[in-house]
Amino acid sequence: MTTVDRTTGEITDEPRVRPFGDWLREQAKGRSHDELSDGLRDLVTRVTDTGKKGTLTYVVTVEQMKDGDALIVHDEIKLKMPEHDRPASLFWRDDDGNLVRDDPAQLTFESLREIPGGAINHDNLKDAK
Repeated sequence: MTTVDRTTGEITDEPRVRPFGDWLREQAKGRSHDELSDGLRDLVTRVTDTGKKGTLTYVVTVEQMKDGDALIVHDEIKLKMPEHDRPASLFWRDDDGNLVRDDPAQLTFESLREIPGGAINHDNLKDAK
């Protein structure tokens, strides 16, 4: 197939390939380009924040109209953001199957009590030499 480069006027047997970015700026009146740009920025921010990987997938579907040479181009943007780790909590199971904060098998010390005032007066302690 012989083509003419519109910029240089050069005749070549190589087909002229339109840059993908040129087409993308026109797809969906530029919204796809904007969404991809914003999505990539958001993805980079979240990956940096979480230390986990994420993906941005762009799917282009092309179909020919039934009567003519026109083509219908659909696109889809899929963004899979990495999630932040959620903190875990430690619980034990009681005899009834409920989750409880205290280990039911742990001995309790009923004779232990809190010191009034919450502080120890070091002046009244004897040297343990």
